[in-house]
Amino acid sequence: MKTLILKPNEESINLACELLKKGEIVALPTETVYGLAGDSTNSDAIQKIFLAKGRPSDNPLICHISNMEMLKKVVSFVPDDCLKLAKVFWPGPLTIIMPKSDSVCSQSCAGLDSVGVRMPDNKTTLEIIEKSGIFFSAPSANTSGKPSPTNASDVFEDMNGKIPLIIDDGDCRAGVESTVLSLIGSTPTILRPGVITKEDIEKVLNKKVEIATGVKEEITKDEKVLSPGMKYKHYAPNCEVIIIKSSFKKFKNYVESDNRSGVFALCFNGEEKHLSKPSLCYGDEQNSKEQAHNIFSKLRILDKMGAKIVYARCPSSAGVGLAVYNRLIRSAGFRIIEL
Repeated sequence: MKTLILKPNEESINLACELLKKGEIVALPTETVYGLAGDSTNSDAIQKIFLAKGRPSDNPLICHISNMEMLKKVVSFVPDDCLKLAKVFWPGPLTIIMPKSDSVCSQSCAGLDSVGVRMPDNKTTLEIIEKSGIFFSAPSANTSGKPSPTNASDVFEDMNGKIPLIIDDGDCRAGVESTVLSLIGSTPTILRPGVITKEDIEKVLNKKVEIATGVKEEITKDEKVLSPGMKYKHYAPNCEVIIIKSSFKKFKNYVESDNRSGVFALCFNGEEKHLSKPSLCYGDEQNSKEQAHNIFSKLRILDKMGAKIVYARCPSSAGVGLAVYNRLIRSAGFRIIEL
């Protein structure tokens, strides 16, 4: 299969709509990462997503909509808390888990009775949903387990020959996937952190929001999950990532003492000047949004630089930093050294 990369215009948008209507899958831009989209009502299209990514079938997908009327087709019940959050955060990087309707095929939701829904904040993708009339399921458009793609070339690297079309709308703004909030149960619970934080959500709902244990800790392989990004090793480059939780001085001493070939450092801005090992910065130590924007692209670059072992500076787990921390610990397979 030849994979086209096209800039968004009337012709490419119409092509994307036609492909989706035919049950094909296409890579589309969002404000978070690029997504691999297929008709949520079409089990054949959903199967193509899982096959293209090599994704385990028990890892649910997120439905993407363009308006609130479409939401009523995707879920069987719209909680009041969803309406409050949608008014503030949609379109935007917030996925809300609610009871699913019969319209969404079971494969998309990994056989669960719930579905995650969001309205992406990207003009091109919203137009494709509107024009096609299709609400689509879309995980990140990468090989399962690898760092998520934040530009079209990253998508092409993983999906060339597997999908017919990539719409190239430049770099994604956020750089990490959406916050996933479950409204199943008595207490709203964050299952995957993103740039919309626990504090942001609590301010709108005026109630306590919990953070699931699986955000910071590894869960068992047989445990059912309501959200993507909670199970299996995720976001990992080919090189081995090890997180070092320490001061920069101790980090430097530890990294410099490893004399094996292929040792690299993933650090904060300015720290590379003090390291003799090959280094890459992923943002200012105090700027979690910058770290979130850069983390996936930097992990991919490390592979291209020939890194074998990467020692990563540990980010803060406060606010947006929790999203960065969550992605890094999963890319490292939960390998953290505290000095």
